[in-house]
Amino acid sequence: MLSNIGVPGLILILVIALVIFGPKKLPEIGRAFGETLREFKKSTKGLRDEVLEELDEKKETRKS
Repeated sequence: MLSNIGVPGLILILVIALVIFGPKKLPEIGRAFGETLREFKKSTKGLRDEVLEELDEKKETRKS
């Protein structure tokens, strides 16, 4: 979905966000979005690691 936006669409979205939120709020919103994205990546990495760990344990028990 996001790959279809393109550069002109992204610029339009940023201009609209600038008009709606103003130049003072926009950096705060960007920072909050970045922190949220970082937490999401951290959580998904933790979940992936747990699943891979369980799969490794199941493989070991099958070999025994």
